[in-house]
Amino acid sequence: MPPGAGPAGPWQQQIPGIPGQGATPDWGRLAADAEARGRRRKWLLLGGGVLATGAVAAIVATAVMTSGKGDKALPAAEKLPSASAGAPEPSFSQVAPPNPREFISSEEKDKAPLSTKTLFPHSKPVLDKRTYKRVATDTTDDCASATQGGLGQVLADNGCKKLMRSTYERDGVAVTVGVAVFADKAAADKAKAQATGNVTALSGDDGPAFCRATACRLTANAEGRYAYFTVAGYTNGNAVPADDTKALQAGRDVAGYTFRRIMYRANAQATAAASPKPSAKPSAKPSGSASPKD
Repeated sequence: MPPGAGPAGPWQQQIPGIPGQGATPDWGRLAADAEARGRRRKWLLLGGGVLATGAVAAIVATAVMTSGKGDKALPAAEKLPSASAGAPEPSFSQVAPPNPREFISSEEKDKAPLSTKTLFPHSKPVLDKRTYKRVATDTTDDCASATQGGLGQVLADNGCKKLMRSTYERDGVAVTVGVAVFADKAAADKAKAQATGNVTALSGDDGPAFCRATACRLTANAEGRYAYFTVAGYTNGNAVPADDTKALQAGRDVAGYTFRRIMYRANAQATAAASPKPSAKPSAKPSGSASPKD
């Protein structure tokens, strides 16, 4: 019999691995083999997709990290789709927040408790990385009694209501700040413009007197209805020379601290005014309503 010929005719192909040349192919086995090859191909495709996704993620991560190392130009912000025409527009309050300075510009609005404890609460304030120690405080309604030179008359002429003093020491230098309280900002501004002389230096209980009949550093300023003055000198009583820097710096430190404390007071009152007020709970029975009859 010629090659390729068999009982079924010369066209029937012989299948290797199948017993009996020319026998009918094992279609079940062939189908199982094809299915196995299909599963392997599917897993290869999935694996390639995962690897591709990982590669994209790695590229994105590298781009983000690289953009943060010295690149001045960052990628442009992603443009998001605009809201649909039917979407409700956000509403904003048309009421402007209160200006903090308004609350310290007149006694009508400046209602927070006021004393040396509220104005100068820190026993060891750190001012521009320099630590000072508070050694004395004092309050008087007779503003002129705690001044020297012509400052007392200036305060009295402009209606000073109270003078609060606080003294701070550091490295052989002492600074007394005096805060004069007026009815409004205009009076405080006039007192600053007309200032002459200084507040009397206030020593601690055991500390030596300073800046008495000797040269010292002076400052004068005003914020809101408060005018504040500093006198700075050496705790040993020596005069402050023209080339001094220690007393100059100490006076500036304490003056800056006083300004921040006054503005803290302003901001606290403005914040309280802007905070929503708790609504009153409704009473069990409306006021004025008649009681039900039996």
